[in-house]
Amino acid sequence: MNAELIAYAAFFLTMALTFAIISLGLNVQWGQTGLFNVGVAGFVAIGAYVSALLTTPDDPNRLGGLELPTVIGWLGAALAAGAVSFLTGALAIRLKADYLAIATFGVAITVQLAALNLEHVTGGPFGIGFIPRPFSGLAGNSLAFSLLNLAVVAAVVVLIYLALERLTRSPWGRVLRAIREDEAAARALGKNATRFRLQAFAIGGAIMGLAGAVQAHFIGFIAPDNYQPMLTFQVWAMLIVGGSGNNLGAILGAVLVWGIWAASAGAISALFPPDQQARAAALQIVMIGVALCAILLLRPRGVLGEERVVSRHLGQLSTAAPAAEPSPKTAEEASRAGNA
Repeated sequence: MNAELIAYAAFFLTMALTFAIISLGLNVQWGQTGLFNVGVAGFVAIGAYVSALLTTPDDPNRLGGLELPTVIGWLGAALAAGAVSFLTGALAIRLKADYLAIATFGVAITVQLAALNLEHVTGGPFGIGFIPRPFSGLAGNSLAFSLLNLAVVAAVVVLIYLALERLTRSPWGRVLRAIREDEAAARALGKNATRFRLQAFAIGGAIMGLAGAVQAHFIGFIAPDNYQPMLTFQVWAMLIVGGSGNNLGAILGAVLVWGIWAASAGAISALFPPDQQARAAALQIVMIGVALCAILLLRPRGVLGEERVVSRHLGQLSTAAPAAEPSPKTAEEASRAGNA
């Protein structure tokens, strides 16, 4: 295997893992809590633009350009997206199902229009360039550059995965699943469902914002066209294919769907002439739709479905429970049988 092929594989996995971070954020909201968020692209865009404004060089044509370290940009992106998610949730979290979907979709469209028209802040349709890329000094060595970026993004994915696994298995995570399954029952047990749903929505939004920042710094350029509703569709497909409610499934689904997307793009460029490739690009969406249908037919819960969690005390109760004493009638019948 030559160096160019390894570098391309590292680039592919890095892009897939940036989508895996977004999918993990959506899994907190939908997979664990049942919050129907179709404004994913908006929260990703907030993180990308905030990090870009904090870390890029000074530009006389727009605000920002503070040239702060990349890590500060990533933290700022997560905090900004989490704050917007919290405010959005405070206004709309009591809405159910399709009503919440409409509200979050409106937020995403608002963010995209703001990015398109606020030229003195976001660069408008021209976007923001010169976003610092990790290990940019090694850009001439494509293999080392790709592998090191893959290592950084993979480390971020692992940290988020481990943190979410701890949260999922904690009492907080069990409350989220209880609210998802039966909110009335959770309220009857004294749980403030609105507060827990708001927390989950804010955490999921913060993770999406972090993903947007990581993706922006890996690519080095962002523009409003990067955050179309198609991005939301891609992430939802990743979560459904991998397995809603399963953090590992969210990561696997991102890799699988991104693989289908990249393979279909290569097939289109090979099979269609250049003047027809723009129209043929719709076939990528068709391929994702076919994959979704196949998964829903063959594995309705996704490739890695949600794990059914049973209380750890159940086994202790069944083994520690004393044997039931025979009723007087049973003992009398046994005595008569012995005398016979």
